[in-house]
Amino acid sequence: MRLPIYQLDAFTDTLFAGNPAAVVLLPEFPDDALMQSIAQENNLAETAFLVPQGQDFRLRWFTPTVEVPLCGHATLASAAVVLQHVRPQDSQVVFHTLSGALTVRRDQDSYVMDLPVRPVRRVDDNPLLEQALGTKITQLWRNDFTHLAVLETEEQVRQLRVDAAAMLASGCDGCIVTAPGSGQFDIVSRFFAPGHGIEEDPVTGSAHCALLPYWAPILGKTHLLAYQASARGGVLDCTLTGDRVFLKGQAVLYMEGHIQIA
Repeated sequence: MRLPIYQLDAFTDTLFAGNPAAVVLLPEFPDDALMQSIAQENNLAETAFLVPQGQDFRLRWFTPTVEVPLCGHATLASAAVVLQHVRPQDSQVVFHTLSGALTVRRDQDSYVMDLPVRPVRRVDDNPLLEQALGTKITQLWRNDFTHLAVLETEEQVRQLRVDAAAMLASGCDGCIVTAPGSGQFDIVSRFFAPGHGIEEDPVTGSAHCALLPYWAPILGKTHLLAYQASARGGVLDCTLTGDRVFLKGQAVLYMEGHIQIA
């Protein structure tokens, strides 16, 4: 069996930046174990699997170790594959996922994703997590998917040296770390998910589903320009509208080929 596969860099207009994702086109979903093995073999933060469903697609996302209920950058990469290579005549695509129906529309050379909010609630301080981050946490929040640690300055976020093992030992399998921006960006962040086999994710669309409902009322605006300050880096144009987050970004094709499965 030969399966088409694409690898793209998402949330960037430049190769070797943003967040790489693989996109695999399938006639139907195989066993979960096979998809997990493919994701592990790809060894990227996410591998997306697409199956046609009428004019739409079903979409699932796997890290090298687990399936996840939402992934922004691999959705962006999937939309770029569909709207550039599979159905270039279309202007939008709908993905049916564990997080509901997600619509992505073309906007000139970018794509705009419509994602659900993931609001956070305040939780007690976690000294062990603070030790793992190696810096003072101003406030600690969380939702059903991850923690959100608010720091005082952008420089603290950029200079983090995180102990992944200590983060897991703190009872936290993933953490968004954020602060207000000090220059052209409204907010900055980084995302660490050792519990999902990802020590640091380069650019995380789903993290902004928590960041927008947190920061919008504090900053007094619903349209934010965000920067994820990983080594690769990525820019996210974000808008909060009710219970939806609209993320705008670009994706660049790196590789196209086939998976050969006996």
